Parts: sequence; C-alpha cells; structure tokens
Amino acid sequence: MRPPQLLDVVALLHPVPYEALQLADERYELSAGLAVGTVGTVVEICQEQTGLVAYLIEFSDSSGCGYAFATLPAGALLVLHYTP
Repeated sequence: MRPPQLLDVVALLHPVPYEALQLADERYELSAGLAVGTVGTVVEICQEQTGLVAYLIEFSDSSGCGYAFATLPAGALLVLHYTP
C-alpha cells in the first residue's frame, strides 16, 4: 500500500477525537469527533521535526464545503481508489 499523496481521497481507519480537529464551519456538531470511515482529502503533506510524515486532511460535506481539518499519520488513513 502506497503512502497518501497530495489530493488523495482517504478514509479514517481510527476515530478522531474532537480535540484533534480544527473546525472550519461551526454549523456541524462534531463534539463526538469523526468516526471510522469518514472521508477526507489530503491537502498538505507535513514533515515533522521527528522525521515522521503527517498529513493535513480536509473533511468536506457533499456540497464541497469544508467543515474540519485534522493532521494525521499515514497509519490512520486508507487511500481510496476509484479505478484499479
């Protein structure tokens, strides 16, 4: 499995708690965080001081309006594929 790339569509493999989210739209109730399977897009790849790579993921609604961001490691993400 390849690591996520910029603009890849990904799904969460682990829940993300509210405290780990940066909210972009207050209209959404996210006090429970985000559930496993929530879909987002890689919008930035970050090299951390420890040498590890983290991914800034934007979560958007079905209209394309972003509602939250989270910085996550590759192990928390599943890259989705639409073609083989």
